Amino acid sequence: MISSRHAALAEEDRALEPIREQDLQTQERAEDELIMHLERDQFVAETSRPVPRAALSAYARAGLWALRLFVMLVGAMAIYTFVSQL
Repeated sequence: MISSRHAALAEEDRALEPIREQDLQTQERAEDELIMHLERDQFVAETSRPVPRAALSAYARAGLWALRLFVMLVGAMAIYTFVSQL
């Protein structure tokens, strides 16, 4: 019982480990080599495939919405300042 629990915890730890930069670079290099050999229409089809939405926490979504509102507010202030100086 303990050894199976220990193995399960070790598996969870491995799943939570960050991906190393070197592993990503190796994978990207292999993908780049494959992309070089594609025909133009194959390349376009492969690169135009949509990327799925990221699974974000509620805090991350709230932070992004707050950032959007801040950008809109600052943009409106900049436009108002520009127009009022004309």
